Amino acid sequence: MEFIAQERDRLLRATTRVVGIVCALISVVGVVCAAAVPALPLVGALLCIAAMVASLVFFGRSGSVWWTAAILTTGLGSLALLFFGVDESVRPLVAAAVMPLAGGSLSAPLMAQRGQPFGLGLTIGTGAIVAVAMVWATGTVLSTPVSGALLGWVLIAVVAVWISRSIPRVARRIYSIGTAHRAERQASETEAQRRQGARLLHDTVLATLTLLAHSGVGVSEQAMREQAAEDARLLRHLRLGATPQPSQSGDYSLTREEESPLGQTLESVKQRFGRMGLEVSWHGTGQVLLPSHVLDAFLLALGECLENVRRHAGVGEAHVTIVHDNDMVRAMVTDSGVGFDLTTVSAERLGFKESVVSRLREVGGDAKLFSAPGSGTTVVLEAPR
Repeated sequence: MEFIAQERDRLLRATTRVVGIVCALISVVGVVCAAAVPALPLVGALLCIAAMVASLVFFGRSGSVWWTAAILTTGLGSLALLFFGVDESVRPLVAAAVMPLAGGSLSAPLMAQRGQPFGLGLTIGTGAIVAVAMVWATGTVLSTPVSGALLGWVLIAVVAVWISRSIPRVARRIYSIGTAHRAERQASETEAQRRQGARLLHDTVLATLTLLAHSGVGVSEQAMREQAAEDARLLRHLRLGATPQPSQSGDYSLTREEESPLGQTLESVKQRFGRMGLEVSWHGTGQVLLPSHVLDAFLLALGECLENVRRHAGVGEAHVTIVHDNDMVRAMVTDSGVGFDLTTVSAERLGFKESVVSRLREVGGDAKLFSAPGSGTTVVLEAPR
């Protein structure tokens, strides 16, 4: 909504600039064509109008109240030079020529004074001065120049109120449509994932379990073992965040882990936690090849650490830094969450010990945990290359 408010203010400033400049140029043409103003007052008035146009240009960029004051001052100065520089008999003609300036250029800043009480008061005060000046120049309240100038101020005020109120309503409508679209898309993606998961289970695990339930009739023991191993491998990939693609019923193609750079598999972990609301930022290198069993243990341990951040840290972002040498690959998982006192953790809580430390030690790696209340948590994971 803040962005919409900024765009609204930008639109109002741009409209002010266009209306002010166009009306000023129309008045210049009218005054010159009338040929009723002596040369000296005419040149002075034209210089004031030129200064007002320049102020309008700068106002359209910044919206500063000082540019508002400059627009109003130069505009009133041009009117004063034109009205006082001519005979009383030709003032009504000059007033008719400068009607766009009085009713358009000087009223245009009224559109962009939202949130600026000083500028708004200054513009309204200028409107009162313009009305008095036009009545004095024409000698009557009911003249066409007076009516035209007042109509211009009224129209500008109506446009300003309409734009100011319409844009927030449109923004709210757009936001509600966007929310509904995101909800519908999420529901569609969830349904698609559910269907894909159902097909996946039907083609693999359920088919194997059905064979086991019927004692593997018609299938050799070796074939049963190979099928079960493929199912276990498939489930392991799913746990690591991969997305197997079916090539035919019961056959899913999977990239060999021994040939996959670590960075590609880390990206799948990042996407998995991103869907669950945890933004994971990667640092360092991911161009490291690991043996299959080491990669499994490393990624599962990393996933457990990120899951702990998601559940317990109270923040929505974690940082993972990957470094390596000739012997080891290390991942440092850090968060700026609530942290905890390591000495208060019960020895009976074996989640981190079993899911992270023991898993890495089984493949020759290790894990270290650092944390303090209010200072976040850091876990260093090590796995051999």
